[in-house]
Amino acid sequence: MKVLLADDERTITVPLRDDLIDAGHDVTVVDRGDTAVEKLAADHYDVLITDINMPGVRGDELLVKATELRPGIAVVIVTGFGTVQSAVQAMKNGAADYVLKPFVNEQIVLLLGRIAHLNDLEAENRNLRHQITDLTGFEHVVGSSEQMQQVFRTIRTVAPSDSTVLIMGETGTGKEIFARALHNLSGRSSGPLVAISCAAIPSTLLEDELFGHEKGAFTDARERKLGRIERSNGGTFFLDDIDDMPLATQVKLLRVLQEREVERLGGDRVLHVNIRVVAATKVDLRSMVRDGRFREDLFYRLNVVPIRLPPLRERVGDVPLLVRHFMRKFSHGESYVVKADVMAMLERHHWPGNVRELEHSVERAIAMSGPEHVLRREHMLDKDPLHPHSTPAPTNIDSLKVVLERAERDAVVRALNLCDSKSQAADALGISRKSLWDKLRLHSIEDSKP
Repeated sequence: MKVLLADDERTITVPLRDDLIDAGHDVTVVDRGDTAVEKLAADHYDVLITDINMPGVRGDELLVKATELRPGIAVVIVTGFGTVQSAVQAMKNGAADYVLKPFVNEQIVLLLGRIAHLNDLEAENRNLRHQITDLTGFEHVVGSSEQMQQVFRTIRTVAPSDSTVLIMGETGTGKEIFARALHNLSGRSSGPLVAISCAAIPSTLLEDELFGHEKGAFTDARERKLGRIERSNGGTFFLDDIDDMPLATQVKLLRVLQEREVERLGGDRVLHVNIRVVAATKVDLRSMVRDGRFREDLFYRLNVVPIRLPPLRERVGDVPLLVRHFMRKFSHGESYVVKADVMAMLERHHWPGNVRELEHSVERAIAMSGPEHVLRREHMLDKDPLHPHSTPAPTNIDSLKVVLERAERDAVVRALNLCDSKSQAADALGISRKSLWDKLRLHSIEDSKP
């Protein structure tokens, strides 16, 4: 990436520039904020790294000018402890992240690597969505992973046909959204899309909702009611949570799928319906068939074109895109920030509730962010005892073995520096001279004392 580094401390800029160049970036260094403005006006940069306190133009002012001159530029604020509040305010104004002094250069290198990766993902997502902008139904779908692109390709292929589709996916993967996409991309898009959730309606009322009834069919049936299958005539009928449909109702649904005919409760007339059927399940129907909880003949009628929606934990690279999408959705025009380490943890999270869980997490974190507008880890990730992988262990913690070895080496080096001989150092450490020699070899410590 092309990087503009603005800082008036050469002890920071020179080694950082060299490390960024070694990492493959094209780096320009300036020591004044007004010079940085001139560079931004004259040339394109992907990233601006700027200190807050600089001569000419302050870093927070430079952020505003940079986003005006180069929309889309990623700005990283470098700040001392005393100006953290200014850095947080700068992030509310659009900065990508901030880094506290003193820092190790590897921290900046890794941060720019994450920015480059996210830029690549967003570019892929834009390209994918550009390919389908004329295909109504995908405008609210976010995902550039190969798993999701395969789903997009399958839906675009099968949507024009009238084949029955079975959408399989865990809770929260967006089955209804993709059922709607199938309808909108089909030749039936001008017709109705009628949906029913078999889990949301009591079994005693489900058949009435599906097939409707004639006047007088039962007590309180004071007038004719069209069922949802009949109301979907000329369009698409979506059966959500088909795995929750009682066996008795499955028998009656089978006739609809075989003959495209429906009969109202209490009626004596068979009605032909011109419908396309899309069903969705959150569990494996084959296992339900084996257990006798789902009819085998109905399963094969539904499983004409199976589409599997991947869980969020399998969608590599999609979490940052979804987080930004939901931040825009719930921000009400405000700017909110997710630190890079928090985003990395979100990507490692198990997400048992999938996209719906992530959406609610972002909404909750925004509601609890306070005046800083920073989305915090503790607001986004719950420690759920039902899902042991829901809050993964951090990866930046050294093992106890490494910590102990480091502490032992530091203690030995300190004793040698303070004592006149190895014998004194061994006594100070409470070990024998032989043990001290063993530790010198173990930790590769050179010392010329007798």
